[in-house]
Amino acid sequence: MRLEIYAALLRKWQAKINLVGHKTLADLWRRHMLDSAQLHQYIPPLNGPWLDLGSGAGFPGIVLALLQPERSPTPIYLIESDHRKAVFLQEVIRATRAPAQVVTERIEKLDPSTFGGKAGLITARALAPLHQFLEMSTSLTGPSTVFLLLKGQHIDDELTLAAKYRKLTVNQHQSRTNPGSKVLCITEVDRV
Repeated sequence: MRLEIYAALLRKWQAKINLVGHKTLADLWRRHMLDSAQLHQYIPPLNGPWLDLGSGAGFPGIVLALLQPERSPTPIYLIESDHRKAVFLQEVIRATRAPAQVVTERIEKLDPSTFGGKAGLITARALAPLHQFLEMSTSLTGPSTVFLLLKGQHIDDELTLAAKYRKLTVNQHQSRTNPGSKVLCITEVDRV
């Protein structure tokens, strides 16, 4: 029910602001909702705040928040610098009572004290190449931060490049929605 409310709001707001690619809207449930939901099974016990970076239209953050109990003790912080998209996310949270909070700021400018400390979990989808993503999120992470990322067909190249700058432990899982994509579970990220 709450996911249906979210889908209806997304379709309504899509006419005003570009939230997702117009061609992907027809396949909203598989392409966006299910793609995001597949991360749920990999969520570890949290050891710090949960940040969804570059939330955009709410993928995967809003979907994952809606899969949590309504009164979840752990809110997901949706980080989105685009004010229009942030307003959309706030409307979805209000309408669905999702356990999430929107932070309208650029990732590089965030202060971990805003969330009560370094991130325990970071989720993202289609935000930036892996080495850039790890660099922009450095100030938010600690030694126990876990990353759950949805990555596309160039993931092998991204992992090779990231390994030049950082040592990381990576578990790859085949995407359930796209045979060319992967779910990455990354831990133990250190500079080389």
